[in-house]
Amino acid sequence: MADDCLFCKLISGEIPTNKVYEDDICFAFDDIEPEAPVHTLLVPKKHYDDLCDGIPAEVLGHMLSVVPKVAEIKGVRESGFRTVMNTGPDSAATVKHFHIHILGGVKMGRFTFENSQRTQE
Repeated sequence: MADDCLFCKLISGEIPTNKVYEDDICFAFDDIEPEAPVHTLLVPKKHYDDLCDGIPAEVLGHMLSVVPKVAEIKGVRESGFRTVMNTGPDSAATVKHFHIHILGGVKMGRFTFENSQRTQE
């Protein structure tokens, strides 16, 4: 646990949150600034800054196997959902603790980015 990490404090219970799922390896909670009707974050209990921080394959595999369970709990498994993992400064990540965004509850369009390289139609 990192002493100054917001997500570590949520995992430990130091800061209250709306817990969605928990097991020995990971913890899921609703985002306080949702981008969709369903916006849940799945984080490893052990602190890793991001995807490039040496997360063991077993942890990543377990977390990915939990994503459909969280989607089921949140009621979006059948209708569909999007998963996002941000890494590094250009990704717009706001908390340096690896996490998977699980977004759903609305029909989503394509990703759009500042200065998109896709030709505008």
